[in-house]
Amino acid sequence: MTWTFTHDLTAYLAAAGPAVAREPVTNTTLLTVTDALERTGPGSYGPADPLFGWWTAADGGVTGALLRTPPYPLLIGALPQEAVHALGAALATEPLLTGVDALNARRHDAQVLATAWHRPSEVTEELRLHRLAGLLAPHPAPAGRSRPATTADLPLLLDWAGAFKRETGEPGGPSEAFLRDRLSYGGVLLWEDAGTPVSMAGFFRVIGSVSRVGPVYTPPTLRGRGYAAGVTHAVSEAAYAAGASEVLLFTDLANPTSNALYRRLGYTPVEDRVALAAV
Repeated sequence: MTWTFTHDLTAYLAAAGPAVAREPVTNTTLLTVTDALERTGPGSYGPADPLFGWWTAADGGVTGALLRTPPYPLLIGALPQEAVHALGAALATEPLLTGVDALNARRHDAQVLATAWHRPSEVTEELRLHRLAGLLAPHPAPAGRSRPATTADLPLLLDWAGAFKRETGEPGGPSEAFLRDRLSYGGVLLWEDAGTPVSMAGFFRVIGSVSRVGPVYTPPTLRGRGYAAGVTHAVSEAAYAAGASEVLLFTDLANPTSNALYRRLGYTPVEDRVALAAV
């Protein structure tokens, strides 16, 4: 039983790809990140080389994986408990992990890792993964309608994507390449009221019949009018139309407004994740 770490995406996909794909809900972010790296290259998330890892069980089968795309935290997928404990030891001894100062894991795994890390840490974010159990229309219906975003909307999308990152504390700036890729498959919708864009939402490419909604953004001066509900409902329908049988999204547990909104649209909790940062 052992962890293997590498900067080689091809090796990671060959070794860990099937194991990650077997649990596409829990591993949704691993899947979308590696998809982006394959499509747009190793610099998709920043100039530093991505890091990949996988756990090989006693029978020789790979049963879990992780990755890191600096400046983002170490992202840990579904793991058996023995792999979590071994990862805790590796955080203190593995040379390729010495630069890790933040991680994102399922809540119970994060608790184990926080104890084993041998570095003081604090919870910086608590997230909840939701699955769409049955799409419900927003009530009351907001004014306006949705439409697919186009390349003509890129300046607005870049502006709003940057504002979303600043508001949520997500590292890095907005990526035009990322947005252009989304536009290529209809993955960004705008909500318009009286012909003016007032909210946006996106969805990731369908991978293993699963898609994830995000981000959803409404400028602060336009909130409280139901636009986010309208565009989230529309983008959820679009993800189904693109071939998804499972539609997911993450919420920040510190934002009760968005959590209540998504529940009203039919999203139900799956599991919680925790982001930890060294202090």
